[in-house]
Amino acid sequence: MLTADTRVVTRSVSARIIAAGIVIAFCYWASTVLVTLLAAVLMAYFLDPLVTWLERIRIPRAIGSLLIVLLTLSLIAALGWTLIERVEQFGRDWPQYRAPLRSAVEAVDSRLKSLEMHVSEITPPTQHRGRVLTISESTPLRDALLGHLGSLYSFLFAVTFLPFLVFFMLAAKRQVWHATMELFPIDKRTQAKDTLADVTHVLRSYLAGSVLVALLLVLASWGFFRVLGIEFPFLVALVSGLCNMVPYIGAVMSWIPPLLVGLKQFHSPGPFIGIFAMLTFFHIIAANLLVPALVGWRVRLNAVALTVSLLFWGWLWGAMGLILAIPITAVIKVICDHVEGWQPVGRWLSA
Repeated sequence: MLTADTRVVTRSVSARIIAAGIVIAFCYWASTVLVTLLAAVLMAYFLDPLVTWLERIRIPRAIGSLLIVLLTLSLIAALGWTLIERVEQFGRDWPQYRAPLRSAVEAVDSRLKSLEMHVSEITPPTQHRGRVLTISESTPLRDALLGHLGSLYSFLFAVTFLPFLVFFMLAAKRQVWHATMELFPIDKRTQAKDTLADVTHVLRSYLAGSVLVALLLVLASWGFFRVLGIEFPFLVALVSGLCNMVPYIGAVMSWIPPLLVGLKQFHSPGPFIGIFAMLTFFHIIAANLLVPALVGWRVRLNAVALTVSLLFWGWLWGAMGLILAIPITAVIKVICDHVEGWQPVGRWLSA
């Protein structure tokens, strides 16, 4: 029979499991709101030093926040417009890209048929029913839009509210800070203040280090693509370099932009092998040298915790989960380090 203490422990564990399930379910169903809010928090942390600098030169914080948000939106809009123009150009040139893709698919298909013939020679004959193969002309842009209508709604929701959230967080920083402190009892406010200060330091350092690593990757990729002669080298390097920042799968993701652009220019495997090798080399250098030196010591997460967080948040929120996984886990570690009884979890995350 179970003792009273055992029953209490069992109930406590069950309650924690149920609470964790409720939190995960809430994160899943409220993903659009939470992702938008967390993205706004990260952007506010990143832009706050600029607003503070404007405040030092006697520009009111509200006006400085508005100027910085408008400048950021202008830069994003200019970059987005340029990318849209390149995507339209890619759509107009699609027949030129489709020919090498079709030839590659036919080559793979012929190899598979040859392998199937060799296998059939060493296996007993079986009765096969006739199959009808229907080939339909695909429209990639339309199929992509129809297949991602839900994601498009989430994106429009975030785009609509994100600038306002960032502006209000920047303009009302002090009021939000004081209001947050008042949520805690008086005897816990010092601890809460230290925790929030450490969260601010970790997030700001992580963002600064990540931006520096991304900039170095973009510049290195840009130089390589210029030497290789790829069209639109800067835009291809920008997308490829940012993809290369994704842990583990970033090397493969970074191949896609130069591969698509190079299909029209290159007709031999040599340039593509060079692209794969060089971008993989960039990813290895970034993952093993740049990220640990510029980012890793700031977030202080071990490889296991980092991998689990990427798997979990990527599964829960998709691509945005991969982007937010590291800062979320770093904040959880800081909170664990400052809350009594949770320190073992914080030590495990950084072990």
